[in-house]
Amino acid sequence: MRPLPFAALLAVLPATLLAAPTWQTISAEPGKRIELDRTTIKREGNTVQAQGRVVLDKELIDARTGDGYRVIEAITRYDCGTRNAKTIKRIYKKNENEVVREEELNGADLPVRSGTLDDKVLREVCRPPKENLNELAEKANKASAQLQEANAALLDKTKDKNKASAIKTSENAGNEAVPSIRPNLKAAAEAAQAAQKREPEPAVKPEKPVTPSATLVTRSAAPPAKPRPMPTKRPAAAEGGYMLEIAHSEEAALQHAHLHWDYEGVGGPENWARIDPKNTLCAKGERQSPIDIRDGIRVDLEPIKFDYRPSRFRIVDNGHTVQVNVGESRITLTGKTYELVQFHFHRPSEEKINGQRFDMVAHLVHKADDGQLAVVAVLLQQGVEHPLIQTLWNNLPLEKNLTVEPPSAVVNPADLLPEQRTYYTYMGSLTTPPCTEGVLWLVMKTPVGISDEQIRIFSRLYRNNARPVQPLRDRLIKESR
Repeated sequence: MRPLPFAALLAVLPATLLAAPTWQTISAEPGKRIELDRTTIKREGNTVQAQGRVVLDKELIDARTGDGYRVIEAITRYDCGTRNAKTIKRIYKKNENEVVREEELNGADLPVRSGTLDDKVLREVCRPPKENLNELAEKANKASAQLQEANAALLDKTKDKNKASAIKTSENAGNEAVPSIRPNLKAAAEAAQAAQKREPEPAVKPEKPVTPSATLVTRSAAPPAKPRPMPTKRPAAAEGGYMLEIAHSEEAALQHAHLHWDYEGVGGPENWARIDPKNTLCAKGERQSPIDIRDGIRVDLEPIKFDYRPSRFRIVDNGHTVQVNVGESRITLTGKTYELVQFHFHRPSEEKINGQRFDMVAHLVHKADDGQLAVVAVLLQQGVEHPLIQTLWNNLPLEKNLTVEPPSAVVNPADLLPEQRTYYTYMGSLTTPPCTEGVLWLVMKTPVGISDEQIRIFSRLYRNNARPVQPLRDRLIKESR
């Protein structure tokens, strides 16, 4: 499951700042541009806050106030280490100065997916700051002074040594040549360079021969005079070369920062919590999703009020699923409104019903003003061709993380819903890292048909992107009767 497309929006600081923001465009797309005020960026460890906004070409109508707006600002806190974000406040404006509505948010940290607008903002605000030019100059001057001092000291030492050698030669009988000073000058220069870098001597004595479980690849400026056994521990880098250690173990692979979570291999679900400490709930959570839905209590559940409307859409293959971002749709349940953020697909269905999996499932992810998530799951099974699915497949991006926004195509999420709207409900979690809990799940009881060809098209992209079912523990499941 993949919440948080651009609904998390941009990073923004509190409105109490007195200085007028200086907006810089970081992304321009048809119909909108994304701007950031770098002067407001604040860093605290891996956490970054900064002021930003979305400026729309066309005015949209706010469903709550009925007024139009073209500018959306937000307060979002980004965790650069885990690529999570938390929206704190959102501001809708008619223009630069006229505020239509403000909303305070108290949501949980949610993952930022690659290829989204949030991803572009995160990359900008999480980029390491450049060092101050004065600091760089001071460091360079200090290093130069140290080099000069080391050169002078070594040259003095060389002169004294040569002087002593000359005296000794004049006192000795014979025709021995006076030692040349050139080798000593070369040694002095090499020693001075080593003193500047403050690195240990390049020669490292091996402790014992390497074992077959590891391979060491060495590239050095000059080959050793005699072959020596390779050390099992990684020595300090020698001057003029480097050493790369390749460890053939799953545990070492999991510690690499570039390893991404996946559905198979070392990045698979069983290792999500080991890839990143932020994913602890994936292994230790008490209310994880998906589950095998069975033994629910049959009661008169309140009907879900679907307010889904046709809209243009953006579709992206984000490396884990096909995700579709839409707007102006929502659901209402128990007096609480959840805005539809995006929907995406899994094959096979992540959830089981009485032990049975379905060919696919669509997860429609909603978010309330207080940050709580509600996911409507629509089970998909082989049947007739589905028009909405075909529209999406017609506009699939040619590359991963490339967003496509068709200029004229429109979809209505309501077309994904079954005619019979009875459902199961339980409290669970995100089905992807960081496996955040407290998610309200609403699983439609009646499956929707999708053609075999449409299933096969998705299977060419993702033959398996479903997390295994999780323990139910003592959770209560309700179902409409």
